[in-house]
Amino acid sequence: MATGLLLAACSGGGGGDKDDGTAKPAGSGPTGSEGATASADTRSSPAPSPTSSASAAVLDFTPDPGRAPKTRAEALRLARAVAAEPADWGPGFVKRNPYESDPGFWPVLNAKCVWQREPLPATVLASLTRYSELPAEDGKGPIRIAAAVTVHKTATAADWEMAETLEEALRCPDQQLRQGERISDLFSQASAFGLLGNINSEDTLTESGKYYSDELGGPLYYYWMQNRLAQVTMAVVGRGAKGRTDEEVDAAMLQGVGRMLSLAESELEAPE
Repeated sequence: MATGLLLAACSGGGGGDKDDGTAKPAGSGPTGSEGATASADTRSSPAPSPTSSASAAVLDFTPDPGRAPKTRAEALRLARAVAAEPADWGPGFVKRNPYESDPGFWPVLNAKCVWQREPLPATVLASLTRYSELPAEDGKGPIRIAAAVTVHKTATAADWEMAETLEEALRCPDQQLRQGERISDLFSQASAFGLLGNINSEDTLTESGKYYSDELGGPLYYYWMQNRLAQVTMAVVGRGAKGRTDEEVDAAMLQGVGRMLSLAESELEAPE
């Protein structure tokens, strides 16, 4: 499904779309204090099965060094400009509470495979996550989606984050997101530009697994996707609910991913 989302985003999400990359999934739990349990919301998501490789030889994106964020304020402005808002996912989506994470913290997967929020490392300027949902109605549960944007000091640092994120699913196939929420049976896949349908970003990662919630039950559909453009990683995660189809979640993620990729390119690209 990852490939399907990427290809669809390219054709339907606006010029030069890409996926959710990432940075680490920022949690939707309490923020502002080190050690608070965090959600890996932007970490695991549903991925379509890979199809053919991209035919494009070169990514149609050239970053402008002069537009690259160099301060925390510049990075936070970019993150807020790119992170998807409720309307970006489709009709009916609204803000969750809390709506935004503390941009001075990000989630870290500890040795016990539990997500915790910790202060940003020296290599990261800002990391922001926004939480939205399509409310429950007519006997159907809510579709909950999160979008995270992390701005690193360099593209190399962002690339390292992508590599570390890929390793986490191997180290912890079962993870505690926060109290009462967990994911299991994680499967991850990475593809550089030009591979497995990735024609929208320099690198992309996907994770699929099963989501369990004390509130919503389980197992439920869970899919996470993260993309990188230059020093910025973007991640999106979608979670299903009873009465909702996988396709409904995919459609919302596709729309948001395309919007974020397009906005990121507009923020970072060199003028023609």
